[in-house]
Amino acid sequence: MYVFLFQPLFWVIVGPFLLFSVYASFRVKSTFTKYQKVGVRTGMTGAQAAAAVLRAGGAPGCTIEEHQGFLSDHYDPRTKTLRLSHDVYRGRSISSIAVAAHEAGHAIQHAKDYAPLNWRSKLVPVMAIGSHMWAYCTMAYFFFGMQSGLLLDIGIAVFFVTAIFQLVTLPVEFDASNRAKVVLAGSGIVTTPDEERGVSKVLGAAAMTYVASLLTAVAQLVMLLLIRSQRD
Repeated sequence: MYVFLFQPLFWVIVGPFLLFSVYASFRVKSTFTKYQKVGVRTGMTGAQAAAAVLRAGGAPGCTIEEHQGFLSDHYDPRTKTLRLSHDVYRGRSISSIAVAAHEAGHAIQHAKDYAPLNWRSKLVPVMAIGSHMWAYCTMAYFFFGMQSGLLLDIGIAVFFVTAIFQLVTLPVEFDASNRAKVVLAGSGIVTTPDEERGVSKVLGAAAMTYVASLLTAVAQLVMLLLIRSQRD
């Protein structure tokens, strides 16, 4: 989107949602850090909690691995592997339990053949191709004078797919969090109302980032469509 930074419409339409995205990112990190200092009574690590959630949720065949990077936790459906960051894998905090259980929720979705997760998985390679295409076209615009009209058309296509991807991502993430909270409470991993509230706050802050990503993608698409209509 850097090509359009000097377009007034960018700051009017996209700017507020970019600020919201920055706030959402700050919120998830600060909330994680806050509850990372609060231990759970069971004393379970994130890895142990994830394993318990997987068993209780009907997805016991997954591998759980320690992964590098802060909040780099994810589930890989291709290998049925949960990759948890160091703080989550070894941590015994509300944050560690919440994030690990959320990722385990994705594995349960996979085991249950949850349709939105399947849709998102199919969109991942399309997103990768679109991102590379947009990067190359942006460089071509700067260095070789690529036609701005063609760049707009490509951008509209890329951000349309991005918006669809983010829209499909919302139910996937919310459902994974809901599954995590139900299993955490039902299996006795989370034992007090304060722990339940902490888990909800950690997962709620994370959910805000996905909402921000969807709104930003839609705003970018709307901006490109408006610019294109003004040139027609």
